[in-house]
Amino acid sequence: MLEDLYQKIESYVPVNEQEENDKRIMLKTIPKFDNVLTRENETFHFTTSAWIVNPARTKVLMIYHNIYQSWSWIGGHADGEANLLEVVKREITEETGVTHMKLLSDDIFGLSIQCVRSHHKRRKFISCHLHYDLQFLFEVSEEENLQIKPDENSNVGWLDADTFLELVSEEEMKPIYTKLMKKVKENYPA
Repeated sequence: MLEDLYQKIESYVPVNEQEENDKRIMLKTIPKFDNVLTRENETFHFTTSAWIVNPARTKVLMIYHNIYQSWSWIGGHADGEANLLEVVKREITEETGVTHMKLLSDDIFGLSIQCVRSHHKRRKFISCHLHYDLQFLFEVSEEENLQIKPDENSNVGWLDADTFLELVSEEEMKPIYTKLMKKVKENYPA
């Protein structure tokens, strides 16, 4: 189960220093723990996120995340599932209502380790921890019917690909989002 995930990360070619470091740390720590796919590992665990663009590559589909109080990508926890691509597909539908999506590559599109500040979720205190996040690239039509998931987000919408960062209040995420949008423009033109 973890072997396939490890191999996918191992074969991923980083595009910058952040990804090189994060890949190295992931590969070094995964073999030392047997619970990296669950939240039982309260220090770090795997999550997966979707970078979703429209066919013209002029917009990005994002949610307004209730906990982070920011426009954010769509994604979620592995919760025991090693096939993170299947996890993120479910998350897209759950968080946005989108049912028709086109995966633009079977490969990992990006990876990062994110620091999650302490917060309350469902009236339970969650200590600060790390998300080992793998990202996948999708294309979705703007004609798709969108809906919020009230327990996780308060808005779902298409944001302009050139100006969406102005709406992101999590400063630490801006370099990651910038990297992903740059990869789209360079490798997946409309």
